Amino acid sequence: MKTYKSNMPEITLKHKTGNYKKTKISTSLDAFQVLLELYDDDTVDYKETAYALFLNKANNTIGWMKISEGSTSSTIIDQKIIVATALKCNASSIILSHNHPSGQLRASDEDRKMTDRIVSIGFILGIEVLDHVIVCRSG
Repeated sequence: MKTYKSNMPEITLKHKTGNYKKTKISTSLDAFQVLLELYDDDTVDYKETAYALFLNKANNTIGWMKISEGSTSSTIIDQKIIVATALKCNASSIILSHNHPSGQLRASDEDRKMTDRIVSIGFILGIEVLDHVIVCRSG
């Protein structure tokens, strides 16, 4: 192994893999069923949480990441974290998700703007945003 003389910190990227069953995502319902397993039944009606699924070129799951946990009416979704994670795991596409404790299944204007920003960033990098799924206990 080569030893470097610089005292500057080295940046490394790590993606943990192992034996896991890849899930093919063909529809929004497929995504919803996978995402539903990630949400905590005790808090889905209490506070907003955001997740991202990362997929390969065949739309098989690579993995997921909890992006943020927030309050009863909002959570901060950092586009840089999502895109950096997609790049780390060599994802071809992303499915975004967050819950609405209010039970409202309709996306807010801010939800749409945030999704559009991530779509734009992904387009430049060749990472497609396939969907943004809003989860409520009712569906």
